[in-house]
Amino acid sequence: MQFARLDNVTIHYRLTGDPAVRPVLALANSLGTDFRIWDGVVERLADDYSILLYDMRGHGLSELGAVPLDIDGHARDLEALLGTLGISRAVMCGLSVGGLVAQALYRRRPELVSALVLCGTAPKIGTTETWNARIAAVEAGGLDGLVDPVMERWFTPAFRTPENAAYAGCRIMLARQSPAGYAATCAAIRDADLTGAALGIAVPTLCIVGDQDGSTPPDLVRAMADLIPGARFEVIAGAGHIPCVEQPAALAALIRDFLGTATESRTDD
Repeated sequence: MQFARLDNVTIHYRLTGDPAVRPVLALANSLGTDFRIWDGVVERLADDYSILLYDMRGHGLSELGAVPLDIDGHARDLEALLGTLGISRAVMCGLSVGGLVAQALYRRRPELVSALVLCGTAPKIGTTETWNARIAAVEAGGLDGLVDPVMERWFTPAFRTPENAAYAGCRIMLARQSPAGYAATCAAIRDADLTGAALGIAVPTLCIVGDQDGSTPPDLVRAMADLIPGARFEVIAGAGHIPCVEQPAALAALIRDFLGTATESRTDD
């Protein structure tokens, strides 16, 4: 296991491959998960990319630290981790809140970002009322009562079957997250609005969504793609909010194709 001490908070990460030899792909997890959600994507891309995974603070094996914490705070963590590891430029791929973090990092430090893959995310997600209700529910009763409703938004009915061990594992993963970390990140999502910043994104960008995403529906992600100059929009069939778990081969193929096209475009320039 690999850990870094960043701004008095311990962050759990995993770096595979040599950043001096292969392009770096940094992957940011979604609310209520940890970096293991990317395993199926990583195994399909690891031969061609150095891959940085990390648990955002308050998730997985990373500490929460001081609260409240906003999306810029999460972006500073990623910025500091890149600096600690000597990575000066990377493709940033974020799912859900991880996509907000990727957008915020680009706004803060655009020179660190060679391209963006924004999966199941948007510049603004949800409403103040819905996030406040979620926070109140977690503070009152923990995460147990949220697991089944969240699973319905995360995964398709075909995936949510009793005999599917991967589905059972995802339920356990969510239930075992830190309630304090979950609530703090809900507040960060609630208060984030990067709509104006999206208009200024000037690196190749791929926006991806599952066709049955119940958290960030296709129309929301398409609207984000329409804001970002030149962004590519793709829908993954048979996937909900977590395509890296439900359809990892399809997601990895889209990322590979996009990055190949983005590299060719930069070469032509």
